[in-house]
Amino acid sequence: MPRNVEIKARVDDFEALRARAEALSDTPVQIIEQLDTFYITPRGRLKLRVLAPDRCELIQYTRADDSSAKTSAYEIVRSDDPAAFSRILESALPIRGVVTKRRFLYLIGQTRVHLDEVEGLGTFMELEVVLTKGQTTQYGAAIAEELMAKLGIEEEDLISGAYIDLLEQ
Repeated sequence: MPRNVEIKARVDDFEALRARAEALSDTPVQIIEQLDTFYITPRGRLKLRVLAPDRCELIQYTRADDSSAKTSAYEIVRSDDPAAFSRILESALPIRGVVTKRRFLYLIGQTRVHLDEVEGLGTFMELEVVLTKGQTTQYGAAIAEELMAKLGIEEEDLISGAYIDLLEQ
């Protein structure tokens, strides 16, 4: 199962952070509109991410809900039929909630930097250090902490949980 090390933080000055991420990024920014529908499951989290009328991802993941760097194990299935996925999931599982966001994606080394404008919540940053076989959580956490410093993210900015958790609070 693929793994990454994640951190999430609230962002006050979104444009300044975008400029810092742009300067560090290995590739041009990708702007992605996302509609994530979360389902109630007995273990972990399950969401259907709709990216376009003909493009979606079913994502199942598990991770600790704390503000420090944490390992996330995940599986992703991609499809060109979001409506069919939605029908099947909704017939089998209750919907927990929906998160709508605009994501600015930057790639820095083996890290995906997400700058998110989340409807109803505000602006956030996620770092996902994609671990390769043999890399430890500690190695990924060190990369995340180094990037946090370069991006100007402070410990007090870090948050726990997922956007759906924040929306439910």
